[in-house]
Amino acid sequence: MSKSNYLEDFAVGQKIVHAIPRTISEGDASLYIALTGDRRPLFCSETFASHLGYKEIPINDMLVFHIAFGRTVQDISLNAIANLGYADVRFTSSVFLGDTLRSESTVIGIKENSNKKNGIVYVYSSVYNQHNEQVLSWQRWVMLPKKNNEALVPTTHIPEIKDHVDPKNISIPSYLNARNFDIASTGSDKLWGDYLVGQTIDHSHGLTVDETAHTMATHLYQNNARLHFDEHLMEKTAFKKRLVYGGHIISLCHAINFQGMENALNIVAINSGVHSNPTFAGDTIYAKTVVLEKHKVEGRSDLGLLRLRLIGIKNLEPSSLHSIMQEDAPKIYHKNVVLDIDYTVTIPRGN
Repeated sequence: MSKSNYLEDFAVGQKIVHAIPRTISEGDASLYIALTGDRRPLFCSETFASHLGYKEIPINDMLVFHIAFGRTVQDISLNAIANLGYADVRFTSSVFLGDTLRSESTVIGIKENSNKKNGIVYVYSSVYNQHNEQVLSWQRWVMLPKKNNEALVPTTHIPEIKDHVDPKNISIPSYLNARNFDIASTGSDKLWGDYLVGQTIDHSHGLTVDETAHTMATHLYQNNARLHFDEHLMEKTAFKKRLVYGGHIISLCHAINFQGMENALNIVAINSGVHSNPTFAGDTIYAKTVVLEKHKVEGRSDLGLLRLRLIGIKNLEPSSLHSIMQEDAPKIYHKNVVLDIDYTVTIPRGN
């Protein structure tokens, strides 16, 4: 497949084996903490991880996602106008230092927009380690321009997008054991039973997006989409400047929501996600979390599942945001909402 693809270069059913496999190093894990401030002890304490049954510290789920996603950018979204959303993201196996990840994708849908100048490509991507074990998969859709406005685009096909991952299809490591969970290491005694469906948690800590840090983070993932790096290119667009990679915003919001969600362990699924408004260097990111559902895990008494809605907000403290959508346009996001992601985590149930 040629590089730097445009809308007309894709066809439904097309399979793409992405180049540049990536071995994850200790440096990658440390740099991720430096760029996001993530404080979850599962990903920085060998003692904590071993008490839970891990042979070693696993790699942060979001770092795995971003590195795997970065494999796909050259073929799928190098010329993207915007990465629009994710769905049915499944974390199927833990990743550890020294694992080598490779990605493959299949085009599952195409829709040309009415202006005939751009459109949306839908893909299903799978990620494998060096043992050919699947560790991650997802659906996503991206808006791409045409290179030639006269080019014909195949008949529209919009794939079925699931609104959530069925808890029965969620993978939890068999060795994970939370019966003697160490709350002293997380600094919180709030477990599965302490959260209520419908509960909202406003996370008060904000993080200002630094020009250097967001650039370095996106380099870490080897995501070379031009809208994140090419200032000269972006000056010619409506934005007039570079966009912060949406995945970096997910990581910042996830780091922020440690305060209030300290005992959440693995991300086992991302049910859906929308980058609702752009973020630029200089914006300050806040977050709020809504508990959507609680599930027990069949055959296990030590762990439960929480389905959470994580809302990313720029330049507005979360307690001041009274509606995620615009009051006069309920189908359009509030201008300060930059992220709306629905995901599922494991959390100890306690005694």
